[in-house]
Amino acid sequence: MGRIAVIGAGMGAMAAAARLAVAGHRVAVYERAQTYGGAVHRFERDGFVFDTGPGLLPLPAVYRDLFVKTGKEPLEACVELVQVDPSSRHVFADGTEVALPNASRAGVVTALDEALGAGAGARWGDFLVRAREAWDRTRRPLLEEPLWPNWSVLAEREPYPSVPHKKLLRTRRATTLAEVGAWELRDPRLTALLECHALAYGLDPRATPASAAVLPYMEHAFGTWYVHGGIRELARAVYERCVARRVEFRFGTPVERIVEKDGRAAGVELADGEVADADFVVAGVAPGMLDALVPGTALRGGDEVAPQRGAPSRLTVLLALRGGRPERVAHRTVVHAADRAGELDRLFGERPGLPSSPTVTVSRPDDPALAPDAGHEAVTLSVTVPSGLPVSEADVEGVLGAAERAIPGLRDRLLWHEVRTPADIARETGAAGGAVPAPALAAADGRLLHAPNTTRTQGLFAVGGWAHPGGGLPHAGMSGALVSGLIVEGPEFRGSQ
Repeated sequence: MGRIAVIGAGMGAMAAAARLAVAGHRVAVYERAQTYGGAVHRFERDGFVFDTGPGLLPLPAVYRDLFVKTGKEPLEACVELVQVDPSSRHVFADGTEVALPNASRAGVVTALDEALGAGAGARWGDFLVRAREAWDRTRRPLLEEPLWPNWSVLAEREPYPSVPHKKLLRTRRATTLAEVGAWELRDPRLTALLECHALAYGLDPRATPASAAVLPYMEHAFGTWYVHGGIRELARAVYERCVARRVEFRFGTPVERIVEKDGRAAGVELADGEVADADFVVAGVAPGMLDALVPGTALRGGDEVAPQRGAPSRLTVLLALRGGRPERVAHRTVVHAADRAGELDRLFGERPGLPSSPTVTVSRPDDPALAPDAGHEAVTLSVTVPSGLPVSEADVEGVLGAAERAIPGLRDRLLWHEVRTPADIARETGAAGGAVPAPALAAADGRLLHAPNTTRTQGLFAVGGWAHPGGGLPHAGMSGALVSGLIVEGPEFRGSQ
């Protein structure tokens, strides 16, 4: 078997490393930071513990499969998975609130009818049926297979079966997520519920294809899960699985360039001049960093799909609060912006900035391991912001003000807060402006597809959120499965059956 150099120790890169090691390859991971996990980081202070990246795990089957395929211990033997219920609580602009049960269509329909009025649940339930059809049409090509050579088929075809909408003697069908909300859901609160799934990934619902309906469907169908101790514990478990399979990790070791020989990747040159030979190189880095490692040759040219660039970022505010977490409080509350149109214009317009009262996701895990004692609570606030945005005190105040709609008396309980900006994400991940990649989506002329896992340089593969199938914990894990399959089985590999 061959020698494999992996650049970066993000979740996708480690998933690939573990699978390749089990296949008999000698795998070495070179990470410029001093730890593993990529965007999955942890912040600790005064006995409080916070996830600074993703806080919940959708589609846990991806990591269950990784642990089954790489060892005898299943995922649940390495971390404690907890299904979050309710899946989410929503506080809408008009003050209406609703808590949605986890993975229960009947429960969601009932909750929406009771909170928003008769008929709201049925409209959302009918939407989920159509979203399932979009999921069935795109699941394999967007998650389980390498990007097709004729990827333009995915770019041109809208898989969401939109409902005909008649207006002024014309029949139209929704092609964007915003149109799905306006024409099919017909309630600004249901529209906000739909669009928040796109907004969480930095996607403008006015331009995001209707195929993004798969995002709320995934959460509905497969549930929302929390890892006891925080998502960083999942990164730890994947790292330890790699170590158990004799993957070598070298932290604090930047890669200067990818070595080529006869047009093929032949190893990596480290910052200190050392050259590590390899038969294959797997790069789990942002597009700009990959371009720098192999100038002009890393990404496929011609009519191949280019990677997503210029994606928005995330602002995170970590709160240390006096007083314990109340019973029956939702793990996740989404506080929706008072001015939807104004928020979207500020986030995605020509003069990007943060609205005074943005959509804020409030995370309050029921996990004693995150606070120093029962008399305190660790809370995380997360907001989508333009990449590269310099965050001001006024921006943070706006986030805290919005969060008070979910946590009354928040400022009276506040011991201290820590702010994590796009600049922090940029330092940790290397992504320009702290950009965060979104999952791959069909339609929209391919704008939301990612670069293939293969590259123009033979023997060089791309893995992680900036490669197919895109950003998000399950997508990163799947990219590791695709890259390992392409290396072990060759270019004819077509994914799991």
